[in-house]
Amino acid sequence: MSDAETPAGPEGAPGGPDQPDRPDQLDEAVLAALFAQSAVGLSVLDPQLRLVRANSLVEDVDTGEYTGQRFREVFRLDDPDACEQLLERVIAGEGPVRDHLVRGRLRRIAGDRTFLVSAYRLDGPGGAPLGLLAAVVDVTERERARAREAALAAVRDAVGGSLDVAATCRALADALVPGFADLAVIEVVDEVLRGAAPPVGPLPPDTPLCRAASGRCDAVRDGAEAGSGAGVRRARAGATRRLPARTPHALAVADLRPRLVPIGPDTPWLDADPDGAGAAAQAGAHSLIVVPLTLRGAVLGLVSLYRCAAAEPFDEDDVTLATTAATRAALAVDNARRYEREHVIASTVQRRLLPQAERQQAAVETAHVLLPGRDSGRWFDAIALSGARTALVVGGVAGEGLQSAIAMGQLRTVIQALAGLDLEPEEVLARLKDTADRLAGERAALPPDDSLHGEPLSAGCVYGVYDPFTRTCTLARAGHPAPLIIGPDGRTVDLDVPEGPGLFSADSALFAPATVTLEEGSLLAFCTAELLSGDRAAERITRTLARPGRSLRQLGDDIVYALPDDTRSAGAALLLARTGTVSEHRVATWDLAQDRATPATARVLVRDRLQGWGLDEDTVDATELIVSELVTNAVRYGTPPLRLRLLLDSTLTCEVHDGSTAAPHLRHARTVDEGGRGLFIVSRLASHWGARHGPDGKVLWTEQELPGA
Repeated sequence: MSDAETPAGPEGAPGGPDQPDRPDQLDEAVLAALFAQSAVGLSVLDPQLRLVRANSLVEDVDTGEYTGQRFREVFRLDDPDACEQLLERVIAGEGPVRDHLVRGRLRRIAGDRTFLVSAYRLDGPGGAPLGLLAAVVDVTERERARAREAALAAVRDAVGGSLDVAATCRALADALVPGFADLAVIEVVDEVLRGAAPPVGPLPPDTPLCRAASGRCDAVRDGAEAGSGAGVRRARAGATRRLPARTPHALAVADLRPRLVPIGPDTPWLDADPDGAGAAAQAGAHSLIVVPLTLRGAVLGLVSLYRCAAAEPFDEDDVTLATTAATRAALAVDNARRYEREHVIASTVQRRLLPQAERQQAAVETAHVLLPGRDSGRWFDAIALSGARTALVVGGVAGEGLQSAIAMGQLRTVIQALAGLDLEPEEVLARLKDTADRLAGERAALPPDDSLHGEPLSAGCVYGVYDPFTRTCTLARAGHPAPLIIGPDGRTVDLDVPEGPGLFSADSALFAPATVTLEEGSLLAFCTAELLSGDRAAERITRTLARPGRSLRQLGDDIVYALPDDTRSAGAALLLARTGTVSEHRVATWDLAQDRATPATARVLVRDRLQGWGLDEDTVDATELIVSELVTNAVRYGTPPLRLRLLLDSTLTCEVHDGSTAAPHLRHARTVDEGGRGLFIVSRLASHWGARHGPDGKVLWTEQELPGA
């Protein structure tokens, strides 16, 4: 069949009645449809990036106002040089650009816009570039929605991970600035920062609010620093204020509703808040969202968000996001407040259970440092023992909260009672561990739904006794670091104290003591584990303690000054002790014979010495009778050697030593009994009495209070 006989195809097919006469007619039809009906802004640029043609989404069709202008002028780009360099690379044949985000403005649309730009080179018949086809899509609303989602995701990720109110507020400010706001100020009711229950709304006008956190973008910060500095001062955390009446802030905490407020020169409420007006003007703020921090009708604080300079004003969608963020922050702040309240209670209990003042010891000078922190189970003690000896104790119960402080108080009470029994350090810790095991058993026996049932207990303790007459210190430890010892010459004294099991551990190993002889003026530093953690911590402390001419209080402060920040957040305890001796003018010692005349001899010696010390006659008579009974008991039932010692300090101490290990006991004699009243008489005349055992026998001792001591 010849070409002349080719039948006509269907309508619209080649050779049909709607077929254009020339191929360029189809191209023109496609181009016309794109420019007339496309939802994308189309621009044809010449090689110099000037506008040749554009559709109605870009150009005013009636006037052709933008024709001939450069691409950067049509869209008034924020970074025109970078965008033109990108388009020039397309002209140069480096390939097309697809979906590149730029920011700019159109004259007929108010405000900043975000555009998605794609550019393709237009080649002529010989391959020479004729220009560019730029497709521009306004994605402002999409990017705003994406920014809101990102800001909300940042709030979800950052807020709620801390049990500190200030840290929670800082996390909220960091999550919202600069992605959502240029300036954020988070204020919290002042009492809430200290753990108190928040007031039920509406918030009374005179309620003080404390600035817990603030954040500002670089542009706002630079502007504030270039000014007078007032804005920078206002942005600092810790400032407290009462909200001025007739302001959006006061209204928000009154009806518990957010506010979207434009800020301008004629804004009426700025007159009621001159400080806020000055800060807003200096920052260039033009849009404000105020959202109350509320939870179950109670007001915890206030969130103020500002946009400044060229940023888009807030809209209602932004208010929704700010409200959602504030709701999450309010829950986190309330959780932190509850923790803070428990921490305050636990810290108060801890301090009430610890020594309230330094106690004067006969031959040891002591000072302590207690660093408050998350852990509330740290304790220390310097306990006066018989014979001018001193027990030095530092320990800690691991954990946070009130229960740790309570467990600490129980252990401290037990160890004080055990110290009064004149036991050796290893025996004290063994019996203390028995008590700890019983406490752990009581906790394990709690109902399964009790919060303490599955919470393990862990504690450690170091216990030492210093004897000024022998200048020895005997130590034992239970899962706790050994003390650091520095001689009077500044050199470290090596002491290997075997580590015993922790107080609440299942380990049943025995506690082993260690004894060291110390020169007068030696320093002992009993530290909780936090002070000795980190690189070369022990070396740092010993170097500090070796400084000459410093009091114990100054040395303790110097140790704290050199601590890393994380040590202080956990809390720690430090007990310092400087060893001494008893003045020879306040002690008298006699070796006595083991015969019946010895009690009379002892009475004469005691009366003569007490009168020489200037004590009153009643004290002399009572002491003479006490010594007579103790020496008589030692002569009858004890074994040599027999020794009598008097010690004058804030109390008067009498000690009678003999070689027997048999301990006397107090009994009440019957009416017809001729003896058995000796210790009963002693117990009536003395304030305290007891017996302590050693490797070479026992010591019966008494203490008498002195009038006017």
